Amino acid sequence: MMHSGCFPPPSRTHPVFHLSEPPQSWGPHLPVAPHFHPLTHPELLPRPLGTNTPPAHALSPRTPHCTLRVRKGERELSGQFSMAAVTELQFISKGSCTGYGGVVGSQPRTFLNRRVLHLRNQTTAYEGLRSRNVVDLIRMPPNAKVISGKTGKGTQNPSRRPLGVVICGKGMNIVFVGAEMAPWSKTGGLGDVLGGLPPAMAANGHRVMTVAPRYDQYKDGWDTNVLAELKVGNKIEKVRFFHCYKRGVDRVFIDHPLFLEKVWGKTGGMIYGPVTGTDYEDNQLRFSLLCQAALEAPRILDLNNSRYYSGPYGEDVMFVANDWHTGPLPCYLKSMYQSHGIYKNARVAFCIHNISYQGRFGFSDFPLLNLPDKFKSSFDFTDGSNKPVKGRKINWMKAGIIESDRVVTVSPYYAQELVSGMERGVELENVLRMTGITGIVNGMDINEWNPLKDKYISANYDATNVMDAKPLNKEALQAELGLPVDRNIPVIAFIGRLEEQKGSDILAAAIPEFIDENVQVIVLGTGKKKLERQLAQLEDMFPNKVSAHMKFNAPLAHEIMAGADLLALTSRFEPCGLIQLQGMRYGIPSICTTTGGLADTVKEGITGFHIGPINPDCDVVDKDDVQKVIQTVKRALQVYGTPAFAEMIQNCMTQDLSWKGPAKKWEQFLLSLGAAGGEAGIDAEEIAPLAKENVATP
Repeated sequence: MMHSGCFPPPSRTHPVFHLSEPPQSWGPHLPVAPHFHPLTHPELLPRPLGTNTPPAHALSPRTPHCTLRVRKGERELSGQFSMAAVTELQFISKGSCTGYGGVVGSQPRTFLNRRVLHLRNQTTAYEGLRSRNVVDLIRMPPNAKVISGKTGKGTQNPSRRPLGVVICGKGMNIVFVGAEMAPWSKTGGLGDVLGGLPPAMAANGHRVMTVAPRYDQYKDGWDTNVLAELKVGNKIEKVRFFHCYKRGVDRVFIDHPLFLEKVWGKTGGMIYGPVTGTDYEDNQLRFSLLCQAALEAPRILDLNNSRYYSGPYGEDVMFVANDWHTGPLPCYLKSMYQSHGIYKNARVAFCIHNISYQGRFGFSDFPLLNLPDKFKSSFDFTDGSNKPVKGRKINWMKAGIIESDRVVTVSPYYAQELVSGMERGVELENVLRMTGITGIVNGMDINEWNPLKDKYISANYDATNVMDAKPLNKEALQAELGLPVDRNIPVIAFIGRLEEQKGSDILAAAIPEFIDENVQVIVLGTGKKKLERQLAQLEDMFPNKVSAHMKFNAPLAHEIMAGADLLALTSRFEPCGLIQLQGMRYGIPSICTTTGGLADTVKEGITGFHIGPINPDCDVVDKDDVQKVIQTVKRALQVYGTPAFAEMIQNCMTQDLSWKGPAKKWEQFLLSLGAAGGEAGIDAEEIAPLAKENVATP
């Protein structure tokens, strides 16, 4: 049985019931006609909008201040409408569908351009997650909230318990799309953002979904039994949707061999390529599939874990596309949906997490995307404007920037850097000057990184006892790593990827020049083999001063945060940075370059020490930059142990580093896009994990 995705407009040929006239017979299951992809079945392209226009109340994305009560086990409704004189609600009876743009009987009339496959021996309007219940049958606004399971006191009949009280509330329908999503998949800041920002947005009353590939057989991801057919390259591919509900967010995973065959066990967690710096040859197909599947998910997944929302997200959706992997998403939205009247009110915000990775491919690969030629200019790019021209390319990030409604990045200072010139804008600075760009600093997961409850550290602490606990944690760290145990020796730590962007080569060049000071240096990270060897040699040269660990170890990272005195961040560029936020949470001032989010989050003399800007060219270790690092380290060591340093520790620990503040700025930014039905949310704390939040959706 195929899923239509939308339903036909109300008409007098369909059953319509007044509130005072409950239907006598409802069919719990709905027959749905098959639906096919327009690229393979062009004869089924939709009719122009306007030929079947639903009534005004059916088109309205919300009816403010309405209350609908539905009692389980009986056919009875009560209703209040304060804004519109709506006297009738449309219900689905057996053999008919309600809504608009769908099918009646067996005659296809659809605005969909995907085929959805049915896997169960039941007939449902949306396949895979559950059968529709009475609440779903009512034509409700997409952001209706179930706020209570009880009626007023004294009116409830125990034998007639209400299924739910539905009210129309505030908030947006937001869908974050990305190639990574912590904790399921992560190589850097992108995964952290998609892991931490969505729960904070959900806490503010918005309905939030994330869509990412299913790289592994995640134990908390449940099979929805929903499949869709997508055209990828010159083939029609079937994708399956997995789902779990955590911290108020619908986490959706796209299941396909293009992702799952490259599982963690076989590739060591290499999401983008077999080794660092090398892409998989089919990355264009993989992420084209991700973009198309992400556009389907809000329409065809009938989700029902939340206390406040149920059913599909609908079409009034705010998509947040992240980095080059999602660059074609706004193009697919326009060409395959909005041109046929679907997602008319949807908007796309494109978020740049690191402009150095742009998704540049040969220009001859454009046909693989199955996009109309009118989008070719958005992808068109000449690689190497200040170097010998390498050839004509397509640039996925450029297309995402141009075709999206707004562009945002992960810190205000980084936004300024991206338009400052080619060195920082990486040949897209002119495009960004044309479109404009907003910067919003990231938050961090204050639950995972909490020194008061950290299970990995020897002595837990907060701002009130940090000066007592820090020396104990330092001694435990020194003993574990084989360094001389002395609480009076300042410890400088570097945690991160060993690559040129992070400036680990600059730090390696500077260490021999300041190691004669009373100091110890700890390095934790993996990356390029050349840099790993260089740091290992430093450990051999200074065994009582340097400890280098070239395999990432999460417990050790927590121990370092609790025991170190200073963090070294020598990044050539840093869009936002997370390590400095984690360091502040644990009372560690940073020694950092003045770039990107480091400039926004670390304040000179208050929460850290600034090295200043350095040469962004990753092919050169500038001697002047090495001297800047040496001088700043020595300056920080002079302050160490003084009352001023103790005050800096307190300044670090008393900041609000959570996602709450950034989430409100994201809300304001998304509202500025003007999506239909979008309203400001509420001020609230994150939704705590629920005991049953990860069970399969009923």
